Amino acid sequence: MASHEGFLTDEQRETLKVASQNLEILSSSPKSPTSLLSEHHIKAPPGKAPTAGIAVRHVRRSHSGKIVRVKKDGGGGKGTWGKLLDTDGESHIDRNDPNYDSGEEPYQLVGSTVSDPLDEYKKAVVSIIEEYFSTGDVDFAASDLRELGSSEYRPYFIKRLVSSAMDRHDKEKEMASVLLSALYADVISPSQIRDGFFMLLESVDDLVVDILDAVDILALFLARAVVDDILPPAFLIRAKKALPESSKGFQAIETAEKRYLSAPHHAELVERRWGGSTHITVEEVKKKIADLLREYVESGDAFEACSCIRQLGVSFFHHEVVKRALVLAMEIRTAEPLIFKLLKEAYEEGLISSSQMAKGFSRLEESLDDLALDIPSAKTLFNSLVPKAISEGWLDASYMEEDEGIRQYKKEAMTIIHEYFLSDDIPELIRSLEDLGVPEHNPIFLKKLITLAMDRKNREKEMASVLLSALHIEIFSTEDIVNGFVMLLESADDTALDILDASNELAFFLARAVIDDVLAPLNLEEIGSKLSPDCSGSETVRMARTLIAARHAGERILRCWGGGTGWAVEDAKDKIMKLLEEYESGGVVNEACQCIRDLGMPFFNHEVVKKALIMAMEKKNDRMLDLLQVCFSEGLITITQLTKGFTRIKDSLDDLALDIPTAREKFSFYVDYAQKNGWLLPSFGSSAAVDVSVTQGAAAS
Repeated sequence: MASHEGFLTDEQRETLKVASQNLEILSSSPKSPTSLLSEHHIKAPPGKAPTAGIAVRHVRRSHSGKIVRVKKDGGGGKGTWGKLLDTDGESHIDRNDPNYDSGEEPYQLVGSTVSDPLDEYKKAVVSIIEEYFSTGDVDFAASDLRELGSSEYRPYFIKRLVSSAMDRHDKEKEMASVLLSALYADVISPSQIRDGFFMLLESVDDLVVDILDAVDILALFLARAVVDDILPPAFLIRAKKALPESSKGFQAIETAEKRYLSAPHHAELVERRWGGSTHITVEEVKKKIADLLREYVESGDAFEACSCIRQLGVSFFHHEVVKRALVLAMEIRTAEPLIFKLLKEAYEEGLISSSQMAKGFSRLEESLDDLALDIPSAKTLFNSLVPKAISEGWLDASYMEEDEGIRQYKKEAMTIIHEYFLSDDIPELIRSLEDLGVPEHNPIFLKKLITLAMDRKNREKEMASVLLSALHIEIFSTEDIVNGFVMLLESADDTALDILDASNELAFFLARAVIDDVLAPLNLEEIGSKLSPDCSGSETVRMARTLIAARHAGERILRCWGGGTGWAVEDAKDKIMKLLEEYESGGVVNEACQCIRDLGMPFFNHEVVKKALIMAMEKKNDRMLDLLQVCFSEGLITITQLTKGFTRIKDSLDDLALDIPTAREKFSFYVDYAQKNGWLLPSFGSSAAVDVSVTQGAAAS
């Protein structure tokens, strides 16, 4: 290609291109750019002399042919194109350009959260704890905790382990205590154990929102830690000083000290509160007791026999020792002196408590009819053994003081309660109690009912609470129920020997009675005033108050054992009102009866009666009487519930008369109608007639 004046030749263009591509190499080369260009023999076009004193690289010509001097690196100057890499002005990247490269996009800093080591540790220990509760492998859990490291965070592991176990079954609570003992000193230092438990004490106020009995459970964990020697008793004293007296943590420490650590044989009691570590079955214990007694009869070594009884570690089951020993004395008459010697020594050493001794005699007495099949003279022999035991001082004299009538009542009450747990028939139970005809023993029945329920599953506990509501409405007075609970709480220490969680269960029964309107909150004060301030029964009353004061206590306590209907009283009243309104507006009798039956609250049917009578007064429609007649005929609403409903109307007549002027006349008519049809108990008639005549006379005057 021919070169024109004012333009570079092809060779020069190629040379300039190479030079620009190797700009960095040129700048670092020991040779000057001028010498490099001269080595390539760059010459000016023919006929033109090069500009003196100007390097060839810095010489350019404008389109007019005028030679101009440009800036270094080719930038600036009139008639020039600027630098080879000139970026004057804004550059815009077009993503639709076929040559678009995402790498050319400007960088943008993206914020990221810096992870907290403590949060990561907490997440890791959750999986360790969950896996341990699933497998029960202590060694594996200890190994995982070691591998996790971060030993400074071990107190958080303790807090998480215990708080997780608190919301689970007794099995997990026992597993948590076993793991803490295994990790102590080996993986977790004593100071970390103390720090972890103090963190738990500080957080009880939050835990109690989700775990109603958190105070009692943590108190038991504290007591277990002291018994297992992983917490020093002095820790409780120091922690109490560091906590506010109004805090739940302070209350947990007091509970641990008073209820668990100060009780006789507290170590055995605490160790076996959640099932213990022996895992021995009842049948195995019975076999061991039978073997040691027979061995004792052969050897006569009372010291060795007492040692064997102590090694069993079942102080709450010593009544079985008493019962089997007495049976053996009846079977082998020559062994009676040896048996009496053993029982006396066991009692004097404090090995067998007075309550366990009395319970052993009571159990034997209850089974005399069956025992008489094998030992015909069993009743005679038993009657001779009791005075001897009392005279020697190892059976409480109160055992004989209990008259035959009370003893017989207790037997019949036991039978009635057992039948109720099988049939769930409240009306039948009430009829059975009425047939006994001894209302003065109602507190004894309540004590038996709750004691038997506590030793059974949640179903029976729920049934006992429902029955208590029905009995309160039908035949039990508030005084009967208060006295029954006082009897239960006075014997709470003895009950705890047989039912490990008795104190906690009793607190729930008390709280449930308040929620069900069986007891008023003030009745708890009355019950507490009848108990010794330092006894475990008083602590149980305080625990019941705590349960009631918790957030959403009503709903939780109603469902603490799985619940029955789980309805609050107001919900039941609303449902009753709706079904009566539907019936009054043209509903079918059978459908209304079915709705009443579906409520599942026979002890609350007096509310149906009351609302039906008020609606009849308001609507001036006696159709409600037809419904009550059908309910009575079918046995859906009992005569007691009808009488209760009429009594409630009678008590509120003055208020009703303000809204319904004819209320008294209507009520008098309803009473006559009910008595003609046999709805009301005879005791209602005289009092109702007197009240109505008095009010009518007052109105006439």
